[in-house]
Order: sequence, then C-alpha cells, then structure tokens
Amino acid sequence: MSASSDGAAPIQSRTPVATPAPLRGQDALARLAARYLAVRQASLDLAAPLSAEDQVVQSMPDASPVKWHLAHTTWFFETFVLSPHAPAWKPFDPGFAYLFNSYYEAVGPRQPRPARGLLTRPPLERVHAYRRQVDRAMLDLLAAPPKTGRDAIVDLVALGLAHEEQHQELILMDVLHLFGQSPLRPTYDEAAPGAGLAPEPAGWVGFDDGEAEIGHDGAGFAFDNETPRHRTLLAPFRLADRLVTNGEWMAFMADGGYERPQFWLSDGWACAQAEGWTAPLYWRRDGEAWTALTLAGPGPVDPDAPVEHVSYYEADAFARWAGKRLPTEAEWERAAAHPDLRQMSGDLWQWTASAYAPYPGFRPDPGAVGEYNGKFMVNQMVLRGGCFASPRGHVRATYRNFFYPHQRWMFSGVRLAEDAAPPARRRGGAGARLDAPFAADVLNGLAQPQKTIPAKYFYDDEGSRLFEAITALPEYYPTRQETALLADIADDLAAALSDGAALVEYGSGASTKTQLVLDAAPQVALYVPIDISPDALRQAAQRLADRYPGLQVAPLAADFTRPLHLPPEALKRPRTGFFPGSTIGNFDPEDAIRLLGVIRGQLGEGAQLIVGVDLAKDEATLTAAYDDAQGVTAAFNKNLVVRINRELGGDLDPDAFDHRAVWNAAASRMEMHLVSRRDQTLRVAGKVFAIAKGETIHTENSYKFTIERLAQLAGQAGWRLLRHWRSPAPSVAIALLG
Repeated sequence: MSASSDGAAPIQSRTPVATPAPLRGQDALARLAARYLAVRQASLDLAAPLSAEDQVVQSMPDASPVKWHLAHTTWFFETFVLSPHAPAWKPFDPGFAYLFNSYYEAVGPRQPRPARGLLTRPPLERVHAYRRQVDRAMLDLLAAPPKTGRDAIVDLVALGLAHEEQHQELILMDVLHLFGQSPLRPTYDEAAPGAGLAPEPAGWVGFDDGEAEIGHDGAGFAFDNETPRHRTLLAPFRLADRLVTNGEWMAFMADGGYERPQFWLSDGWACAQAEGWTAPLYWRRDGEAWTALTLAGPGPVDPDAPVEHVSYYEADAFARWAGKRLPTEAEWERAAAHPDLRQMSGDLWQWTASAYAPYPGFRPDPGAVGEYNGKFMVNQMVLRGGCFASPRGHVRATYRNFFYPHQRWMFSGVRLAEDAAPPARRRGGAGARLDAPFAADVLNGLAQPQKTIPAKYFYDDEGSRLFEAITALPEYYPTRQETALLADIADDLAAALSDGAALVEYGSGASTKTQLVLDAAPQVALYVPIDISPDALRQAAQRLADRYPGLQVAPLAADFTRPLHLPPEALKRPRTGFFPGSTIGNFDPEDAIRLLGVIRGQLGEGAQLIVGVDLAKDEATLTAAYDDAQGVTAAFNKNLVVRINRELGGDLDPDAFDHRAVWNAAASRMEMHLVSRRDQTLRVAGKVFAIAKGETIHTENSYKFTIERLAQLAGQAGWRLLRHWRSPAPSVAIALLG
C-alpha cells in the first residue's frame, strides 16, 4: 500500500511470473472468482460503519474519500480487464473514466487529486451500483474467459485484487485522519484492531556480515518494485527485537526531543517547526496525561504499546536521540524470519533508512499498469513489515511500501538498529545469537552426557501446526478429556471466582479452553493471557474482545517460565491463575515446585490457581498417545532437528534420527527421545558434538500424577489443594489450588 503522488495506493505493476499449467484450469478460475468476491466484499465491510457523509469528505490532499476508493478500485477492473477482454462490455458511465482515474497519463485526464472531496455526485448508491455491475461482468468473464488472453486476465485480476487490498488499508488510514479533524473525535468501530503490546524486556539480535539475497524470488505474486532478486553486501548489524514503545517515545519528548535540532535532519527540523509537531499524530494532552485517537476511538496512550503515526523525520530523530539508527531495508529483509525478532510483521509498518529506489536491473513493465512505479522512485522512504490494517496474506517479507518522509497518517512505527562489531568465529549461521535462549539451551543440552533439548522449543510455526494435529488423533486423549471435563465443571469453577476477578492464563495459546470458563463466569472483569507468541496473543485477544464485549483483555507477551510482572490493572483485582493442558507435567518435580512458587508470588496472597494434570494410567494407553500410528508425533519430535538447522546453522540429518516414546515407571513420566541411527558428528552454531549410534537426545518429559502427588507438589510451593475433579478414563484431572 504505497503512497503515490495522488494519495491513492499505486497499482504496483506485477512482474510477470509463469504460472504452471495446472493453475490455469477451470478450478483455478473458480478459486480466483471466489477470492474476487471475498476481496470486493471486504471493501464494502470496511465502509459499513460509516455514514454516507463520512464517505464523501476528503480530509487532506494526501487522503481520498471512501466513496472514491470504492469507485477507483472498480474503475481498475473496468479499465484494465473488462474493456480490453470482454467485447460485450459497455462503460457503466463514460464520465467515470475522468472521475476515478488516479494518475494514469496513458489512460487520459482525471479529477485533480486535492478536489476528490468535491465529488458529491455521483451519489454513494450509484457507486455501489457501479460496483455491482462490474462485479457481475467480472464473474461472467472468469466463468467463460476467451481462449486468447486468458493468462493476461488471470494476471490482471490478481493484480487488481492486490491493488484493492492496498486501498482497504488506505480506507482505514484516511478515515482515521478524517475523524482526527473532528472536535467530536468519532469512533470508527469499537472492535477495530490495533497493534499488539510491545513485549518486555527489550533485547537485540545480531547478524554477521556477508552477502545477502534481497528481493522476490519469482514464486507467486509480487509487485515489480520487489524485483529483481539481487545480492548485496551487509556489514555486521543488530536489530532491536521489538518496536519502540509509547513510553520510550514519551521519554524522548520529556528530554526535549521535539525542541533540540541536533537530533534532526535539516529538512526534518524545518518540517517539524512548520507543522508544530510536539507529539505523534492523533496524540492530545488531557491534563497531565496523553490520549490518542484510534480506529477504536479515543483513549489513554498505553506506554507499553508501540508508538505509531510518526514520520520518517521523527523516527530518524528518535533513533539519533537513542544513540542508534534505523535499519536499511536490506538489513530488515535479511532479518525478517529470525525467531527472536518480535513484531516484525502485522503490527506496524517500520521505517527504514533506505530511499525508495529501483533495484539493480529493474525495468518498469510496459503499458499503463506499469506507468507509475518507476516514476515514483524519488524522494520517498521505504517501510517494511505490514500493519494490523493490512489484509491477511497481503504482505510479504519482500514487500516495499513507500511514503514521503514528512507523512505520518499511515500506521507507521519504529524499530531501532545499530552497527555491530565483526563477528567472532564461534558464531553459527546467519543471525545465530548464542546468548539467545534457544541457542544457549541447545548448545548446553548437546554438551551433556545425556543430550537434551527443552520441550518448549517444539513450538515454532510447524511444531505448533503438528501439535494441533496431534490433539485431534484418536490415541491422544489429554486435550479431548480435559476439554470435556472443563465443560462439565465450568459452573463449579465459576462459583470459585470472585466478582470483578482477573483470570491470568499461563501459556494461553489460542485461549480456546478459557472460553469454557468465561462463558460460565460473566463476573470475570479482566483476562490476562500470557504467551510467548505475540501473534497468537493478538489474534486470541481480538477474538475474545469480540466474543465478550464487557471483558477487558490485557495480553502479556512473555515466557512464563521467566520473571514477569502482571499488568497493574490485574493487581487491583482478586486473581485466579489458569494453567490447563497438563503443562506442569513437562517440568521436572523441582522445576514444577519452583514454577508453582513463582506463579504464587506473581498472583499474590489470597489468589487461586486452576491447574490441569494428566493422571497415571496403563502403559499401553500412554505409549500410544506419544507414538501414534500415523507418525504425527514422530514428525513433531523430529521437527526440532529442522528448527536447529534453520535457526542455528545446524547440519543435522532428520532422517538419521528415530522417534522413541517410552514410559519411565520409576519416575512416573512419559519420555520422548530422538535416537541416533548411526555414529554422527553434529555441527550447531559453530560447535561440534559427537553422538553414537543408539545414543539419544532427550526432548520431552510428561509427568503423570496422582491427586496425592499433586497435593504434595502444590504444598511444597505454598499452595493448598482445595478441590479436584476427575474425568472418565483415560483420566485427567483439574485441581483448584488456594
């Protein structure tokens, strides 16, 4: 959703990509037609909360009225698809070619950009009729495309849908700017999404020097400004592992950041003075506090949320004040997939230090659809990463957004970078960070006589997907049994929760089981999900906010096995912890006692804890649950090898290991191991380890309990077992501790 000289998202021309023959068949056209309908409906859904008056006003030359967005995206399909490829098509209204062209010189003259808000005619209902007629014709064309030009139609429709998705984000940007001009500070939608909270504590991730490949690799859709893929040299650098927060920005402001020219570029300082900038856009002083207008309405500025609506000039000044710099777009793209970098995609667009310029070998596509991109490659700066308003699946790691350095009505934030010393020879693969928990735990674990890797590292994206598949297997009973038990006892649990209580969940994931408790306990006022994945937290928090309008949700991105602080609002309420899933069984008894004690300290005196455990049972049932007939658990276990190779520069062969699940009756636990099939040398992050044939890497313990043993562990951590419930066989239990 790049800014163009007319304030609309430019329809970035697509570099042609050869599509395999099977994707050109009738099924592919049917899927494209279905996607066409979904994207077109999404634009109308975004406009639905708005009045007709809201949709005609233009708040500044850079923005466009919503009515114009709806018409212009329709004009694209009429002009570039229907007119050349549907012989029976007649223009809906010849005047629309002038009203809704954006900047295509080859297509003809157009309404001046700053005057789009003067288009009271056509009325909104006629624009909707225009969309309906074009949509009918487009669906007819996709149902029976001509034999010649079929591939061109597919490419143009894909381009048009990506273009409309750009405008969907622009609609939200422009509406917020429009509402920001009103003294009423209207609310677009109380349930509108926003950027997730910035995880604490902040850290840094280092990257080695060397050659990197940047740009789109040619597989699937891409805008032409993402190509061609090319090599570039990078010096050692480090990126902050999260975005800059409002609280950090307030410190910049308090230190005279907007009054001290030494932090600013000359043009930036002149702009800040001319515009009277003293804070990010949409911030307003309310007594001693700051409030901000968001799509969800006005509210206090959260110091833990990432700062947004800042210009490149402001981002650069903050970086200088902090003694850092902004990353280049090549640095950002190289680092994009690193697991220790948080908020890289889907929270806020991130300013880079790179001017928007063509990649080596770039050539604009021929024709009108390629007219604008090359000619805008001057005086603008690149942003990366997408934002919460970007349609799902629209943004790639190679996606290049661009705006002028003074603009700040987009959903833009800041990630800091700094130069790094040349890497020591001990470092592993690109981006390997030996002081990061994953690297440190793997290297330490492989150096032990009994090699081991903590089970928490199972859960990268693929591991999480495989675990979800495991929970649906007929052999794997724990999830199924605990969910059924929670549903049966939800009223009993609700009766134990105080009015106005805070429910704090450890390892919340998708918060699916939590809904069973919340449905039965409307008296819960605050829900604090704690999870290591910011993306999972954001999605779950949004779902719960939609489902429970009266519930305050305060997500906390953190590793709950490490020290953390609950949100202040939780400390003002009666607190109950929620720890389902028999996760406590993944900890050795000493660690389980320690963790339960830490949780008790966090929740405080008078708190309660709901904890789920798997109960000891016959060996055959347990072994089947951890070594299923379809081999899904084996793939889950061996995915650790794949993750080590990808993230730590390892050279381990997944096929050189077998999955083993074994019941250790003496310790009352199921164990999972990776068994080496031969003598091997393992190289990980620059370290070398020998493993013999038959030797194992211990990857998981899952302790099975009796109620008496659970009460004993809880007591050693300062808890009392108040009550427990047991499911039918194969049995699991839920316990209430106090």
